[in-house]
Amino acid sequence: MALIQADFFSKSLMRTVTINVIIPTDKAVFPGMAKPEKKPLKTLYLLHGIFGNYTDWVTGTRLQSWAQDRGLCVVMPSGDNHFYVDNPESESYYGKFIGEDLVEFTRDTFHLSDKREDTFIGGLSMGGYGAIVNGLKYSDTFGRIIMLSAGLILERVLASTPDDPMPTHRRGFYQSVFGDLSKLEGSDKDYRALLLRLKEQGKALPEIYQCCGTEDFLYGPNCAYRDFLREQGVKLTWEEGPGSHNWVFWDEYILRALDWLPLDGRVQGISSGNVRKS
Repeated sequence: MALIQADFFSKSLMRTVTINVIIPTDKAVFPGMAKPEKKPLKTLYLLHGIFGNYTDWVTGTRLQSWAQDRGLCVVMPSGDNHFYVDNPESESYYGKFIGEDLVEFTRDTFHLSDKREDTFIGGLSMGGYGAIVNGLKYSDTFGRIIMLSAGLILERVLASTPDDPMPTHRRGFYQSVFGDLSKLEGSDKDYRALLLRLKEQGKALPEIYQCCGTEDFLYGPNCAYRDFLREQGVKLTWEEGPGSHNWVFWDEYILRALDWLPLDGRVQGISSGNVRKS
C-alpha cells in the first residue's frame, strides 16, 4: 500500500491544494504467486468532517489496511469547513473542486477507472453532507454514495441565529458557506431537491449506503432522510447501532461501507450483534 501526498492546482479554488491518496498497487509478489492483474483502480473519494483535513481518515481509522486488502484507491481532499459546496458570492467553488477538478486530476495522474460504476464518493458528518450533494449533483460520475453520520442540517441552517454559542452554528457562518440562505431550499445544496430533480430528468440514481449511531445528535435528521430516500425508491442500505459522533463509530462503519461497495478481492469484514440493518 502506498500513501501518497500530492499537491496540485485547483482551477475552481484558484490555489494549490493538498490531498492524500491510498494506492494499493505495491503488493509483494513472491515466487510461485500469481501476479495481480493490472487494471484501472476503483476509487472512493472520501471527505472529512468539520474542523478536519485530508489526514483525518488515515489517522482516525484503519482505512489504509482495508483499502489495500480490497484493491481500492481512496482519495482524501480537504474541505476547509466549506461543506463541499459552491458559493459564487465568495468565489469559493468547493463542489466543483470535488466533482470536477479532483476527479480529473486523480484520473489523469493515477491508474484509475473512469467508469461510473467504479467511482464512489463518501464522507462523515460535514463530509457526509458533501458526499450526498455532490454524489447527486455529479451523478454521471459517481455510481455509489456513502454517508456516515451525515450532516443533514438544512433545517438548522435555515433556523440559525447570529448569536448561537457555537461559532459554526451561527447565521453569519452559514451565510459565508452557503450564500443567501433564502435561496438555499431547492438549490444544488439541497439534498432533497437534488434527488427529486434527478428523478424528474429520468437519470439513474446512485445507490446509497447510510448509517448513524443511535446516540448521535444527527440520528433524527438521518432517519428522516432515510425515510425520504425509501419513499423515492432509492436503492438504499441503512445501518444503525450504538454509537455517537466519534471515530470509534466511524472506524467500524467505514469498514461496513467498504464491504458494501462492489470491489474485487474483498475480505471478510467485522461483524457485530449490535448493528441493525435494513
